[in-house]
Amino acid sequence: MKTAAEVKARNPTRAVRIGSITIGAGHPIAIQSMCATKTADVEATAAQVNHLTAAGAAVVRLAVDSSREARALPDIRQRTRANLSVDLQENYRLAAEIAPWVDKIRYNPGHLYHHEPGKAWQEKVRYLVEVAVRHDIALRVGVNCGSVDPAVRAKFEAHDTIGPMLASALEHCELLDRLGFTRYCVSLKDSDPAKVIEVNQRFAAARPDVPLHLGVTEAGMPPWGVQKSRAALGELLRRGIGDTLRVSLTVPNARKVEEIEAGRQLLEDVAEGRFSGDAEFRLPRLNIISCPSCSRVENEAFVELAEQVHRMTRPWADYPITIAVMGCRVNGPGETDDADLGLWCGPNFVNLKRGSQTLGAYRYSEILPRLQAELEALIREKGLMPAS
Repeated sequence: MKTAAEVKARNPTRAVRIGSITIGAGHPIAIQSMCATKTADVEATAAQVNHLTAAGAAVVRLAVDSSREARALPDIRQRTRANLSVDLQENYRLAAEIAPWVDKIRYNPGHLYHHEPGKAWQEKVRYLVEVAVRHDIALRVGVNCGSVDPAVRAKFEAHDTIGPMLASALEHCELLDRLGFTRYCVSLKDSDPAKVIEVNQRFAAARPDVPLHLGVTEAGMPPWGVQKSRAALGELLRRGIGDTLRVSLTVPNARKVEEIEAGRQLLEDVAEGRFSGDAEFRLPRLNIISCPSCSRVENEAFVELAEQVHRMTRPWADYPITIAVMGCRVNGPGETDDADLGLWCGPNFVNLKRGSQTLGAYRYSEILPRLQAELEALIREKGLMPAS
């Protein structure tokens, strides 16, 4: 049975309406997921939205990177009554095309500088607020470890990855508040569960009024992806932090409901006092991070490749190495930089990296032997030893 010591009272966050649901202010914690279909494929996307909603998703997110994808939204909206969120990438001005058909827009502060780089980010956020108010929708400020605004990152030591994320989130909250817009939530995501816990705790202490969306970015494939998410999200929920969440998994389209199932199980376990943080943190030393399957993936072979990397690296499971497998150009280049070895997948080639250094581009059929050779060389060069 749960006790007061095991599960603290929820943070007193304000209420934020997203379509037919409200998060924060003591409302039920909402589980989210994201479509992996191509957004321009109306029938497939609407079907997956409805499938995820039927499984328990309170909000379903879509990626829109172009006007062509934005033009699909009216037809998708006609086919579903789900609460829709859109992941807005570099072109912030697409918000005006998107907003009439959705309930929330998520923007990444680290992507605002790509489009119209001569314009201040404050002007771009002001534009997003004007669109959100005009169309009666919510916003999410989504800060990711691998795509923090370079101007913010430059103010911190290179080893400090949490400080820039926190600073970026807080300055965007301050601007939104000054603009009189409070219908927003924040997410701060990293692939390291311990960092997710720390940065969200620090944000919640600074801004206990702002609802938080919880998640571990690039958590990877089940079962380890589920376990990483449980380690971070469960501990935060146990401490009363979090108003909505997503368990992001690298799985084929047909298995996207596993994100919902994992989220529901976690909420039940925390509520009933069955969550054990220490047990969840018992992960292999070899850390494979991979982004969740979504519509930005440029080759569906990405998910299969992630599975192959898991199988290929089993003999080295006790070595302290991080391998990142990313599915697209949006997050791939930046979010492989902190890994020992990184793969980011294009339509026909896989880019192999060692830290921030690019080693070359290889066909999907060629990449595994090349990755294994680099892994073995890295272990020899560093003189690494397996866990005893």
